[in-house]
Amino acid sequence: MLEYLDYDANGKKTVCEIGGFHADMGMNIYVYKMNAGDSVSVLEEKLETAILLLSGETVFEWAGEKRTGKRADPFDKAPYCLHVCKGTGVTVRAVADSEILVQQTDNDRTFDPVFYTPETCLYQEFGKGQWGGAGHRIVSTMFDYDNAPYSNMVMGEVFTQPGKWSSYPPHHHPQPEVYYYMFDKPQGFGACYNGDDVYKSTHGSACYIEPGKSHQQAAAPGYEMYYVWLIRHIDGDPWYKTTRITDKEHEWLLNG
Repeated sequence: MLEYLDYDANGKKTVCEIGGFHADMGMNIYVYKMNAGDSVSVLEEKLETAILLLSGETVFEWAGEKRTGKRADPFDKAPYCLHVCKGTGVTVRAVADSEILVQQTDNDRTFDPVFYTPETCLYQEFGKGQWGGAGHRIVSTMFDYDNAPYSNMVMGEVFTQPGKWSSYPPHHHPQPEVYYYMFDKPQGFGACYNGDDVYKSTHGSACYIEPGKSHQQAAAPGYEMYYVWLIRHIDGDPWYKTTRITDKEHEWLLNG
């Protein structure tokens, strides 16, 4: 399904929550709108945490380290993300008005903190030469099973070009997934296909993809669509490239 979400009085938006809102996603996902001078602090004894800068300028502080991230908005394709294990305290301070996204899930493993930057994130371009260019999108990956096998999560970004499709061909996987959408213009919109249902995706909305449900996305002409893709590995069955299963009736598209 898809939800149209609002910030609370403190500038916090709950996308999903373990034991609460959309608990079946198995993750905490929050978005914070911060004014210059605001700070958000996180210390979880049982949860790993990833914090992604969506827009603005922030200082990330953890374990005696301090790093700055700056991006006008997601569409400049310059992500900064801090990923820490349980028991590691983090404070994010806003130098300018900013938005950040926080992703968390349970994880008994410990690992060294990683601060991802535009230089260390994987960028891939897909679909430009397929189906007449209708599937053109750019995908960035902060971390997945390839570079962070110690994590129980995946985090990445998709930039769907105006009038194009992404997360295509229609596919499914056994792990739950959440998309959080933003558009290059606030009135931008797209189509979110989730199983047999179709929703209008809008700026600040979120899609909740249950295990095994087919999904694909489309952006309206004139509007670039961005979404953060967030996956919770299944214990003993992590999301991996081979777990992305193209719907059988659409397998022929892989040769197009």
